[in-house]
Amino acid sequence: MILTFDIGTTDLKGALFDAAGRRIRIGQRPLELRSNPDRPLQHEADARDWIRGVRELCEELGVTSGEAPEAIVVSGNGPTVVPIGADDQPLHPAILWMDRRCVEEAATITELNGFYVDPTFYLPKGLWFFKHRPDIYEKTQRFMPCPEYISYLITGHAVTILPATGFEPYIWTEDLVMKLGMDWSKFPDFVRPGDPLGTTTATANDVFGLPEGIPVIAGGPDFIVSIIGTGTVAPGRACDRAGTSEGINLCATKPISDPRLLCVHHVIDGYHNVSGIVSTSGKALHWFKETTGQRQTPFETIFDDIGDVPAGSNKLIFLPYLAGERSPIWDPNARGAFIGLTMHHSRREMTRAVVESVGFAVRDILEVMEENSLQVDEFRIAGGQARSPLWIQIKADITGKPFLLPAVQEAELAGDLCLALYGLGRHDSLADAAEAAVRIERVFEPDMKNRGIYDALFGIYRECYAGLKGAFHKISQMD
Repeated sequence: MILTFDIGTTDLKGALFDAAGRRIRIGQRPLELRSNPDRPLQHEADARDWIRGVRELCEELGVTSGEAPEAIVVSGNGPTVVPIGADDQPLHPAILWMDRRCVEEAATITELNGFYVDPTFYLPKGLWFFKHRPDIYEKTQRFMPCPEYISYLITGHAVTILPATGFEPYIWTEDLVMKLGMDWSKFPDFVRPGDPLGTTTATANDVFGLPEGIPVIAGGPDFIVSIIGTGTVAPGRACDRAGTSEGINLCATKPISDPRLLCVHHVIDGYHNVSGIVSTSGKALHWFKETTGQRQTPFETIFDDIGDVPAGSNKLIFLPYLAGERSPIWDPNARGAFIGLTMHHSRREMTRAVVESVGFAVRDILEVMEENSLQVDEFRIAGGQARSPLWIQIKADITGKPFLLPAVQEAELAGDLCLALYGLGRHDSLADAAEAAVRIERVFEPDMKNRGIYDALFGIYRECYAGLKGAFHKISQMD
């Protein structure tokens, strides 16, 4: 058996797989997202909730009393950073991947780096503590990303997982840390996904109830592990990691230098990972659902309610920039907006417009990829949005690309499985492990009869942001 954990933004999942890749058991625990309306750019989590959730799932999955698993892999949300003290406990809530407080810090690092570093990345968060919370910085023994912290508590080995060669400047480097006046010893050394991290310790038994001596293998940030767990390991395949936020990652044969997208080496050696990130996609629908008094309404009911609303939501557009936006506009001042509202629109059209806005955001990234002569043959979808056939179909219609649904839709857990199988030596390469373990359950082909309305609305979608950009900036500067 393989034991896997993925620490999300609002949920922590754990699963047991057999060696053939079949899921034996799965469990889930809610996590609290700490957001303050008085500080709309700040989003935090209590890392102690991660510890509690893993401990509870170990018991639920039966690994505290039953047969010991062959290996353990942990993945988690990122770029997220938590400062850890001498007693291995968090000194401050984790600053989450969606937090955008570090605008000035990111600008400083961008100037030193020579290329754009977003406020949501890893090192700006460490620099924020250095500049604004020196009391915490001085007590910090190490800054740790999310999954690495839990793996550290299990093994006693502090590491930073480097998804691929070339990722260092997007995380931290000794040169950058020293230039910023910080202490490099606070930033753990790099390992690669699939590398051995050690074995479970007596502390792991005390904290999580795990038997001692189980091999622990490096997982990584969720946006990377989901690439593996969807089988996005060959050119032309793109992973749509569609949850609270949205990450589009294309396996490409060549690099690009377009600042609207990120381009680094792929986790599979020899390829490049060209990616774009949507800050609030699933979160936008969750926000709209709660704002319109539907907190207790199941998402299935929400989608049933809009099934017969025509494509294009009767010419209504929504901009899903509820926490600024990353790719391709990289604008922390961007805001959400409905455009085109009339007396004839109801909540149903507004709901569908929010759903469609995520498809437009994905297409915005896709078109930049294709402007750079990159080949995109298909999207492989994972995450919470993968549970809605209607949402997947809307995305296929808007982008004009087929969307493939894997049998195991928790791509991070499936990716953890692949890393374990590779790390245990069951496959010669990580790509082989993914090709063997990932099975496609369904293909959503685009319905071309909707292409005309979506082409027209997508052009307007882009124009809306361009026209409102100045207003968004003025609003963000108001006291």
